[in-house]
Amino acid sequence: MITAYTLNGKSLEIQPLSLSDKPPANTLWLDIHKPDEQEQSWMKQLFVEEVPELDELDDIEASARFYRDKDGLHIHSLFPQRLGKEIDGINVLFTLRQNMLISFREDDLGLMRLLRHYMRHDRLEVEDALDLLLEIFQLKIEYISDLIEDGYKTLEDTAKEVLHVEDLRETMSNLMLQEDGNGHIRLALYDTRRALRFIRRSLRKLAGDEQRRWIDELLYDIESLLPHTQFLFDKINFQLEAAMGFTSLEQSKVIKIFSVAAVVFLPPTLIASIYGMNFEVMPELQLEFGYPLSLLLMLMSACGTYYFFKRKGWL
Repeated sequence: MITAYTLNGKSLEIQPLSLSDKPPANTLWLDIHKPDEQEQSWMKQLFVEEVPELDELDDIEASARFYRDKDGLHIHSLFPQRLGKEIDGINVLFTLRQNMLISFREDDLGLMRLLRHYMRHDRLEVEDALDLLLEIFQLKIEYISDLIEDGYKTLEDTAKEVLHVEDLRETMSNLMLQEDGNGHIRLALYDTRRALRFIRRSLRKLAGDEQRRWIDELLYDIESLLPHTQFLFDKINFQLEAAMGFTSLEQSKVIKIFSVAAVVFLPPTLIASIYGMNFEVMPELQLEFGYPLSLLLMLMSACGTYYFFKRKGWL
């Protein structure tokens, strides 16, 4: 799917393109979403060098994520996106030129839908492709801050549930999802910081003063969010350790009950074992009340052992 965003004054208009169309002259942004083979061939008119491939989006080397060639600046950026309770990372390749921004992605991205919503309601004012890219990064950082706030709320709920045995499995599952999502958030922040520094370094002579200040503000926002992600990691680990400790405590209580029961029944077992021996000379065998007497001895020994444990405070 190929969508052109044309600049009309300071507003952007959305225009889907077919394979027979060429990008309009005033195109500021060309968004290419999950192209098929024909659309890949159509993209050749946009690039002097190699056309990006979908399998290149997940490269992690810095030289593959941020570089410059004849086609402009190439920036791979990681966008976190919530899918139900999970947070996943989606890579988008941006190619920044003086007069056009090209985005290339494999997955749908909620941030792009939000951006189109802003365009339809004239809530987005840009003058060039760099302004548009910085707007995307700003929305990305704002979305990440919302995810961090959601993380705090989730951990407030799990803190109340972590000591309830009946909900412990679900609580542990929520904590593990939160830990994984926080990892995607932290990785996206680091990745965005690297991208912004690359842009500032590459365009230090071409970017305007306002754009440079904008980049600095975005970098400052990232630095202010990173400590929150570390705090969330610490809080998640604390709750996981508390849940594991509480589970171990509950298990030790069960084992303690079995251990005490075994010790309580040890003296009665001893008495029963003695009178279960088959010797000819056992005076008690001739007693008329020998059977109830042995039962009474077993009961008294069990009660005595229980009382001893209770008085020592082991129960």
